[in-house]
Order: sequence, then structure tokens, then C-alpha cells
Amino acid sequence: MSITPSKTVQVIDSAVNRKDIALIDGNGAAWVVLWPGNGARYRTFQILELHSGDRTVDLCHAADCVYYVAEGTGGVRDLETDEIQPLVDGAIVHIDAQDRYRLEADDGGMRLIGGPVPADPDLYTQFEMAEAE
Repeated sequence: MSITPSKTVQVIDSAVNRKDIALIDGNGAAWVVLWPGNGARYRTFQILELHSGDRTVDLCHAADCVYYVAEGTGGVRDLETDEIQPLVDGAIVHIDAQDRYRLEADDGGMRLIGGPVPADPDLYTQFEMAEAE
């Protein structure tokens, strides 16, 4: 299979036309940055801001998922075993396809950047998705 690379370069400002996504159980917020709705085909990511004690909804994706901890501390909980692995500022967590997980913030909160690769269409069902050209 040959893939023809796109010849389009796009700068995305995550504060412009922000689309919130219902991933947080608590007072924090999450929003899409790179996703099929703005032309992404091979990579997606969201920004997740978890306040003290917040957590994501339970998540599971058909493909692998990667998050970078940009700020704060917390953990990633394996929903099959209930084990939690600590996450600290600067950490990267990889989650295998089909693994059920939840991200949980410590008292100081946690800011993460990441998501499934490629896109998980189930994350974006609340939006009318634009077709990538």
C-alpha cells in the first residue's frame, strides 16, 4: 500500500473555534485540536485539563493511544485490573488498542495532550465531521 503525503501545511490554533469534547468527569475540560474534522488523517490529539480529583470518563479505543503529561500529576487506571500507574509532569503513557482505561488527576490537577492514533470516530460522534480532502 502506498500513501501519498498531503502537500498541505496547516497551523491550528487550539483556542480558535474550540470544540469541547465530553471526556472529563469533574470540573475540568477537554477539547479537540487535531482530528478528522480539521483534516487529520493519521494522527489526532485532544487537550485534557483535569482539575484536582477530576478523571476522564472510561475510555477504550480500537487503536493505540498516547498521552503526554504537560503539567501536573495523576495516574492511568487499568479498568480490567483496577491497577493505577502514576503519571508525572513530562511523562508519556502508551495505551494498547482495546485496553479499557481512565486518566485520574491528583490534588494539583493534570494537563495532558494526546489521543488515539488513528482517530477513534466514536470520540467525535457529537460533532458533524468534515470529510478530509
